[in-house]
Amino acid sequence: VLQHMFMSECDFINGTEKVRLVDRFIYNRQMWAMFDSDAGHYVGFTPMGRGRAKAWNSNPVIMENKRTSVDWLCRRNYRIVAPFSVERRGERGA
Repeated sequence: VLQHMFMSECDFINGTEKVRLVDRFIYNRQMWAMFDSDAGHYVGFTPMGRGRAKAWNSNPVIMENKRTSVDWLCRRNYRIVAPFSVERRGERGA
């Protein structure tokens, strides 16, 4: 069985004051590429991933979209996500 997976995660630190977006590309349990908004570019971890990351990093449309995604994806959805993640960190099950 072959598995191709994409994971996207928004990390909120101090509300929306510091937000980080991480996109991970995984094939057969191996991460082959990643975008980290703190770094501001794609990183490849396999030969295929390095080639794709280089192509994505050289495309100004893709990079502008990714660099602004912290605002239009993470910060925009903070109100929806916060009650389920941020505000429940201190709670413990009974």
